[in-house]
Amino acid sequence: MSHSYEKDKDNLLARLRRIEGQVRGVQKMIEDNRYCIDLLNQLAAIKSATHQVALAILEAHTRGCVADALHERTSEKEKIDELMQVIRQFSK
Repeated sequence: MSHSYEKDKDNLLARLRRIEGQVRGVQKMIEDNRYCIDLLNQLAAIKSATHQVALAILEAHTRGCVADALHERTSEKEKIDELMQVIRQFSK
């Protein structure tokens, strides 16, 4: 089964690996008793990076799955409801 983010999969995985490295870096910073502001800055960067990955997947879903459902007029209400629910969850 192919997903709408398939063409961006390598880029998404690379970004997630970078985020994983950032998280490990924060763990090391805590082990090393680094300054609170330095930790918070790194955590803000991680939050921003994960947000960007999520936006990329959301955009791919909207342009792919949702657009296909609207074009084919199949389950369009369900797809729009699903999209709105994920946007609500993502916006919290």
